[in-house]
Amino acid sequence: QNVLQMNATNSNYADPNNLKFEEIKILGAVQEITTVTVSQNNVVENSPVNITYYPLEKVAHIRGLQLELGKSYTVKWTQQPSFNGRFDCYPSPNPTQEKCEQLGCVWEQVTSNADIPPCYYSSDNAYSVDKVEYTSSGLAANLTLDSTKTRANEDFTTPISTLRLEVKYHLNHMLQFKIYDYQNARYEVPVPLNLPSSPSSTDKERLYEVSVQKKPFGIQVRRKSTGTVIWDSQLPTFTFSDMFIQISTRLASQYIYGFGETEHTMFRRNMSWHTWGMFTRDQAPTYKFNSYGYQPFYMALEEDGNAHGVLLLNSNAMDVTFQPTPALTYRTTGGILDFYMVLGPTPELVVQQYTALIGRPVMPPYWSLGFQLCRYGYRNDSEIAQLVEGMKAAGIPYDVQYADIDHMERQLDFTIGTRFAGLPALINRIKEEGMRFIIILDPAISGNETNYPTFSRGVQDDVFIKWPNTDDIIYSKVWPFLPNVQVNESLPEQTQIQIYGAHAAFPDFFRNSTVEWWKREILEFYNNPTNSARSIKFDGLWIDMNEPAAFLNGAIGGCRNDLLNMPPYVPHLGYRSDGLTVKTPCMEGQQYLPDGTPVRHYDVHSLYGWSQTKPTLE
Repeated sequence: QNVLQMNATNSNYADPNNLKFEEIKILGAVQEITTVTVSQNNVVENSPVNITYYPLEKVAHIRGLQLELGKSYTVKWTQQPSFNGRFDCYPSPNPTQEKCEQLGCVWEQVTSNADIPPCYYSSDNAYSVDKVEYTSSGLAANLTLDSTKTRANEDFTTPISTLRLEVKYHLNHMLQFKIYDYQNARYEVPVPLNLPSSPSSTDKERLYEVSVQKKPFGIQVRRKSTGTVIWDSQLPTFTFSDMFIQISTRLASQYIYGFGETEHTMFRRNMSWHTWGMFTRDQAPTYKFNSYGYQPFYMALEEDGNAHGVLLLNSNAMDVTFQPTPALTYRTTGGILDFYMVLGPTPELVVQQYTALIGRPVMPPYWSLGFQLCRYGYRNDSEIAQLVEGMKAAGIPYDVQYADIDHMERQLDFTIGTRFAGLPALINRIKEEGMRFIIILDPAISGNETNYPTFSRGVQDDVFIKWPNTDDIIYSKVWPFLPNVQVNESLPEQTQIQIYGAHAAFPDFFRNSTVEWWKREILEFYNNPTNSARSIKFDGLWIDMNEPAAFLNGAIGGCRNDLLNMPPYVPHLGYRSDGLTVKTPCMEGQQYLPDGTPVRHYDVHSLYGWSQTKPTLE
């Protein structure tokens, strides 16, 4: 093995140009080739060679050889195990050999790199397909579990025995593939997408072709024009259970863009082991991502410069692991797998096709492109007024001024604090000078007030998230302070909140009654029907803290459903040992979609900001 005996013949032709073989390609090299030696008559030659290994193609390219015609050579090479191809079999914290082998996986630590998983799969996934049903607009198949190959060791991670795969060829440049439990209803993301009423692609014009690998199960998407495989999930990681779903795909290249907003989200040639957690701002890992929600979307550049994009429509807590194979693995705590792929083929077209699917960004007003000034901590309206005059006197360009929660009475939405009694008149004055004004609104509403119409009307309209199967509101602590207490402002802010924080309720913005209540509260604050002099004529609203954020974990008195708050798998969210309730409400909170369908906060947590944005914009 790993030896090539060769004789470079020339049929006794006297070569005046001294021709030599300089390159060899070794196909099917499943492990990386690290050293090459060339010998003639058992004497090793010293000429240096260059080795390039392509793990995706399993090809080694050896350059720099000097194999003269008419001479016999022996080429030997050594291979080392390719750690890049490992798929993590125990992604939870604190893996051990015992835990690993209980899952039927292989344990082998690599001390030189702690990011390489020590517990990895060595066998195929447990699902297979017997029959694929083809139509002109897609395909469908049932996935059957081989129970002898299951690896789960917890009730809620036991794989579901039969699944359904549906592939729809929506457009020539867009397809959808969906895997779900067709025998039991599961939560699916209630966000509408802009899909054609019926698939309108044609076999001739489609940019892609789809094939299903039957045993083990896998789905492969290939770009027709080049043959490039842009999705290949025939991998050992695939599993689908009540509270843990996992799927991996090989990537067409190592150029990946997305999953966040920083320089860390563009992975180049040496794609490293990296896991990206997606849930809320307060649970962010060392890398920052979109603060108030996430879109599990990436764009990939293929080796020839073509581009494609992939969206996973899933709102449960999840993480995505990148590895140098190159490949990525999705892990989510619920819902279904619902993927949408757009084929570009240019990056510009990928973005256009993606935003056509999810909706175009809102066109911002012209004035919002100007210079804006904001900070937390204004002491009173006089300070803002002096700031406005100071900016003008200094000749600093200045178009928009903000007011943070300082302007409120004890941080209560839709109130004006005594130190900001002059704010309505100030806003009117600077607007007359051509400027604009933005105020902040937080979603949490205090429940400790004796005369707070926003809360009492919310209770009347049944707008707040409640404990399941009860009529009791879930209360936590956020900004609002208790009434009729003297706050010791010398204390640290978090200490103040713990001592003086009021019971805060969270509106369920999915409910129709909440939408109408929220719109009415905004309009009354803008117009103030009882006292027009206290109308706040804002130009824009800054909605904040809608992860939703809290200043304690879960609820006052604690959460009640350990399984939802500490599920069998907790994604990489920064505080994995504390579960899903770090600085956010309890996951068992009961919410209702516009059609009355009950949903758990566990499933729609990452849609909270989205659900508040729509009625606020309206």
